[in-house]
Order: sequence, then structure tokens, then C-alpha cells
Amino acid sequence: MNWLNDPRPPIIWSVAGTDSGGGAGLSADTRAAAAFGLHLCPVVAAVTAQNSCGVEHVFALPREQVLAQLRALAVDQRPSVIKTGLLGSVDAVHALCEVLDDLRRDWPVSLVVDPVLGASAGGSASVFANASLLRAYREQLLPRAQLITPNRREAELFLGLAPRSQSRPWMAKQLFALGAQAVCITGGDDEHDLALDWLDCPQASGYMALPRLAQRHHHGSGCTFASAAAAALARGFVCADALILAKMATWVAVREGHAAGAGAGPVRASAGFVFEPAAMPVMSFGDEPIAADTLRRWALLLQAQAPAKQCADLGLYAITERPHRVAELAADGIKQIQLRIKLAPTANAAAELRAAIAEAQTAVAGPLGCQLWINDHWRLALEEPGVGLHLGQEDWASLSADERTLLLNVGIKLGISSHSLWELARARGLSPSYIACGPVWPTSTKQMPWRPQGLGNLAWWVRMAGRPVVAIGGLLEATQVQACAATGAAAACLVRALDTPGADLAQFRAAWKLGREQAAPALLPPQPSLSAGPFEAA
Repeated sequence: MNWLNDPRPPIIWSVAGTDSGGGAGLSADTRAAAAFGLHLCPVVAAVTAQNSCGVEHVFALPREQVLAQLRALAVDQRPSVIKTGLLGSVDAVHALCEVLDDLRRDWPVSLVVDPVLGASAGGSASVFANASLLRAYREQLLPRAQLITPNRREAELFLGLAPRSQSRPWMAKQLFALGAQAVCITGGDDEHDLALDWLDCPQASGYMALPRLAQRHHHGSGCTFASAAAAALARGFVCADALILAKMATWVAVREGHAAGAGAGPVRASAGFVFEPAAMPVMSFGDEPIAADTLRRWALLLQAQAPAKQCADLGLYAITERPHRVAELAADGIKQIQLRIKLAPTANAAAELRAAIAEAQTAVAGPLGCQLWINDHWRLALEEPGVGLHLGQEDWASLSADERTLLLNVGIKLGISSHSLWELARARGLSPSYIACGPVWPTSTKQMPWRPQGLGNLAWWVRMAGRPVVAIGGLLEATQVQACAATGAAAACLVRALDTPGADLAQFRAAWKLGREQAAPALLPPQPSLSAGPFEAA
């Protein structure tokens, strides 16, 4: 689906403040929602008198005025997600909670809280929250929120901390204790060459990174980020994927910021962000500190960010659990062969695996020019020169920091699986030889929670990954191989198809060649690959 051609776009509400300068607040929220093709209903909780140089006055609306707006919308334009910005008063918090609870009696509504507690436009700080309002946030909003998006200082204010006294992962855990289901502490107010946001949500935790832009015009970036996350939730993405999209949308919006007065101008969200390879972040695994060499590697990777070269052509990629089959596949012209052996942990298992890998390596050695990949068993793969290693993301996450460093520094060819936007971002951060995208079609090879990616997501992966992409999952027919090749994928992976009676590998090879000669399909925005939880999307 093309988001911008959606005949019935999802509805979200933004309960926030106006910005008379047109930069932040409901102005920014509306632009961000439009970039996702959504209909945003603006609910005014406060009116500000401001321009690009700073905020002069904040006028909180009376409770009855806020409540009247919310109740009118509840009758006719019910939301899938509500996002909050500048609320300005305890009364506004109470009004919102009253209507939200009523809505949730009938259907799920997500709440994204952007705790706008102050402003620093024009270099002068303004504080919008007193002790009573902070208490209302903690006791009323956070326990109802699916996601909160404070910057570092806002998180510190919530927790009563001195500036820079705790890490963002530590603060996120404390905010969880206040009831929020997911936390993203943004890094716009940090000083670093990379813009690092810490996310912690049910699917994943880690730092998202993109280059920090030397851009003076960044007014409304926090509002844009939270509204983009809310919009992605409304589009059906789970929280981790929604935050990846929010990071992308905000980075492009900041890059396109423009002057509108003497001070910091507004950011400019646009629908094209979703096809920008330069906007695709990298992401870390877990909450361990990021080493300096990792930050340097990420910086170099992101500076050179571009679509994967279309000339990357690995052809057919076969997966087998039988070592003797490797020689047959190599003789049939398969250039990429993975040995995937799952053995019970017995005393002889290591010896059996070592023998199997040696047999397979012997089979592909010589004039055939095949690449052997070993699934999972990384220690044994390191013993065989020239062998590549394929790991799932759970396998990589289970390694120690020293083991990960070893694999990154030893020079072994590495393939990494990915099934979602956040897994793609994590895989990119490892600079692997290829990234597998799957399952493209339904598969019974293994049990997994992922929806089929389809050719649309595969084509999007090819554009955004910055590495060769291998299509995997449910490829049983030659026509499927042809379709994958047409997307620009570097390889198409065959598993069950290899053992289908009457399978003709020559037909698959011909289909691959034909697909590579076809024009690439039109790009569409990505679609969710994981079912959202009860409050993550309606």
C-alpha cells in the first residue's frame, strides 16, 4: 500500500499547544502525520505566544475547553493513537485521561507521550511544567502510555536527577517502573558526532544512530519525532519499528529545515523520507555501552550510506543440512551454499560437525568457485579458511562482547538474518557481507512470529540496507525466484525447493537470470512484518 493513496487513512489525535511561529507543537505534528498519509485531529491544550527566537507566553486552556474538543472527536473521529505534546496544565491531563479511558472501553487506543516540559528556542530556556504537572504526568499519563519520548533533560526532570548523573539505559528502566510500556530517550540535546537515541521497548532495546546534522533550523524536531512514532503505530508497526521510522522521518525533516525568522527555523517533514537510504539508522544490540571503535565504524558506515550496488549478484543460495549434498549442489552450478546442521548436544557432536564442515569445504573447493556458509557454529567456522558464517540475530545477541569483537575483527564473511525494520538496522550496524530478508513468502521450515515480507518489503530492503540482500522464505517456484531477482536482491535462497520431486535447478537459474534483466518494481513504503500488541495499533 502507498500510504499517501490510502482511501481511508488512520486517524490520530494530537493534544498539544499551538506555536504562533508555525514551527513546533501542532504545526509540526500535522506535518509529521501528513508524511505518513494520516489524518491528524489537532486538539489545543495550550496557546503559546512565540516566534523563532523564543517563547514569550504560554496560556493553558481551561479544562472544559479541552474536554469539549476531545468529546466532540470521540463521537465521530475516534483515533487509533493519541499523541500528547505541550499540555500546560493538570486540568488538561485529567481531561485527556477521562476521555482516553472512555475510548478504551470500546477499542484499543495507544498513547504516545512527548513530555514537553520546556523550550530552548533562540538559546533561552523556558519551563512549562511545575511540580503539580510533573506529578500528574508520573501518576496519570505514564501508567497509561504505550510510549514516552523524553529527551535527556526531560527524563531527568521526571526522575528528579541532576543533569548527566545517570545513563539513558538506567533512566529508561526507572521510567518503566512508573508504568510506561516503552521508552525512547532522544539524543538531540547530547553532544556527539552521531545522533544517538536510546530505545527500550517490548521488542528490542539499543541505541539508534544517524549522523548529527549541522543544521541551525531544528525547531519542532522533538514534536516531529513523537508524532512520527505515533503515526507509525497507527500504520500498524510495533513500537521498535515505529521508532526506526520516527528516527528516519525526523532526520530528513531536520535536514530539510528552513529559515522562518531570525532564530531557529522549523523542520520540514516530508513523505519522501521513507525512501532515503541516508536516513536508515544503525542500531546496537542490548544495553551494553557502545565501544569507541563501534562508534567510529558506525560513523564511517553512515557517511558512506548509499543503496546497495545493483551489480551485487550472488545468484541462487542453497541451504542444506546434508554435507554430502553440498557437492551435488556445487556441481549443479549453485555458487552460495549454506550448511545448516542442528545437532543434539552430545559428546560426539563437535567431532561430527567438524567432519561435516570439512567434507562440505572439500566439495566446494577447487575450480567450481563456490562459497560455503556455516550456520550458527561460529567457532568451527573460524577453523576453516574461506568459510563464511551465517547467524540469526538471536545467535548474535547471545554472544559476549569479546566474541562479537572477535568475529568483527577476524575478517570472516558474515551473513545476518533480518525480519523487521529494527533487525535491519541492527544488521546494518555489523557491516555484514549480506543481510537476509525474510520470510518473503509463508514458510514451514521453522516456526516464527513474522508475517511474510512480500516483494514490496524485499524491494524496500534492497534500497535501504546498504548491503547485498538475500531473499529467503517460501521460495518454491521458479517464478518466485524471478520476482526476487527483479527487485534487485543479490540472491534467492532455496531450502525446501531443493528436495521437491522433479525440482530442476537449471530452471531456477534461468528464472534468476531473467529476473535480473527485468526493470525493478515501483517502490512502496514498508509494511509491518510483526503483529502489533493490543495497544500498539488499533
